[in-house]
Amino acid sequence: MFEGDFSIGAGRAAKELFVRAYEAQQAGDYTTAVELYRRSIETYPTAEAHTFLGWVYSFQGRYDEAIDECLRAIQVDATFGNPYNDIGSYLIAKGDLYNCIRWFQRALQAPRYESYAFPHFNLGRVYEQRGRLIQAARHYGLALEQAPNFAQAAQALRRVQARLN
Repeated sequence: MFEGDFSIGAGRAAKELFVRAYEAQQAGDYTTAVELYRRSIETYPTAEAHTFLGWVYSFQGRYDEAIDECLRAIQVDATFGNPYNDIGSYLIAKGDLYNCIRWFQRALQAPRYESYAFPHFNLGRVYEQRGRLIQAARHYGLALEQAPNFAQAAQALRRVQARLN
């Protein structure tokens, strides 16, 4: 999850706080997660901690704050792909099916990203909602190339293909 050497000092403490925050987040304790992510950032700022804090804000419907955290993550490490995809997702949640596209495209260009399937899937969702079914099918297909077991992408691709036939 974290890039770099966190074996000593503040980095290690920040990573421990991050892990505890993530556990709280997974347990649905968002208040504790926010507090621990903030402490992790205060100890040693990382793109991951900013991005995950934004993710918690999104669960609380706080999309503008989530976007702000992702922008901070990009300032810390512009190579980390997650915040670009997340900004796009938060813009979709806010009803913006246009400005989100460039963020998904930037996620696809990020050198450090665990799964490029997500921005492809999200582009598919946007294009499908905008009635651009050929582009939607293309991105759903690319998502499946990246993650062959991505069930939501497979289902979406079948749905769009049925509409095209």
